[in-house]
Amino acid sequence: MEFKDYYKILGVAPGVDKKVIQQTFRQLARKHHPDVNPGNKDAEEQFKTINEAYQVLSDAKQRKKYDELRAQYQQWQQTGGRQQQDFDWQNWSASRAGTGTASQPGKGARVQYASSEDMEDLYGSASPYSDFFNNIFGGGGGRDRGASSRQRRGRDVEYEVDLTLKEAFHGAERLLEMDGHHIKAGIPVGVHTGSRVRLTGQGEPGQNGGPAGDLYLIIRVLPNETFEREGDDLHMEVTLDIFTAIAGGEVRIPTMERSLTLTIPARTNANRSFRIRGKGMPRLGDFKTRGDLFARVRLILPDALTNQEVDSIRALVSARQKHAEPNEVEL
Repeated sequence: MEFKDYYKILGVAPGVDKKVIQQTFRQLARKHHPDVNPGNKDAEEQFKTINEAYQVLSDAKQRKKYDELRAQYQQWQQTGGRQQQDFDWQNWSASRAGTGTASQPGKGARVQYASSEDMEDLYGSASPYSDFFNNIFGGGGGRDRGASSRQRRGRDVEYEVDLTLKEAFHGAERLLEMDGHHIKAGIPVGVHTGSRVRLTGQGEPGQNGGPAGDLYLIIRVLPNETFEREGDDLHMEVTLDIFTAIAGGEVRIPTMERSLTLTIPARTNANRSFRIRGKGMPRLGDFKTRGDLFARVRLILPDALTNQEVDSIRALVSARQKHAEPNEVEL
């Protein structure tokens, strides 16, 4: 029996929280799912392996047992253990009396892409799990006799949706086509890239009278030419000519709703940032709370300087040089 390092399989560090494991699994599952890679045996095996790793690491009890086994196995290797058949697997077997840790796959947190029954739908009644999983966690050998008539909840479905920043600010609607029928999906204000909007009962239909699964909209907010988003805050550049930067003045700047007047104090340097409170993005789930808008100064020359203006600037530079303290060193 071959030891499986589930952390390496998912590409996560031991000790990461469950949310990271879920996010990583979803990304890998989308990449290797059989529906995305029809006929690709390598992708099929990858999907089986990452699903198995997720089954263990997403369940608190199974993960605890696995972590203890992994630590003992690594210690055994460090003391010279090489042949895996020489490791004391029997001590960790799911069938060992008194362990109390045997668990059927899929019992616990619902798996987004493949519960044990979903895996059987994809690959047949033979167990899609490795000998390591079956021996340590009790994988089972396929469906029981009553499984074909048992009510089954439909699988959850993910659907990627692109939004503009303006749509994320105001909220949006999308008309989706799923399996021949149309779904009007409302997207709340304040969503950001990676937000998951749940539409209950809009996933795949259940079997034998079971409830339908859910549809999850996976949001991607597109880049904006004017604003850069950081959390609920927005950042932008405001261009000033040198005269306004020196003497002060007022400039009009855009926001997500309407333009406003920004007062520039005299002697404003380049890269100075002005904070306009409450003019950022609405907070997801609390649209009355808003982030802030930060306007960073970028200095430019005026579009056209007359000869008289250039001469005046030269005279000013000359006068400042004459009044400046000498910075010469006698040798």
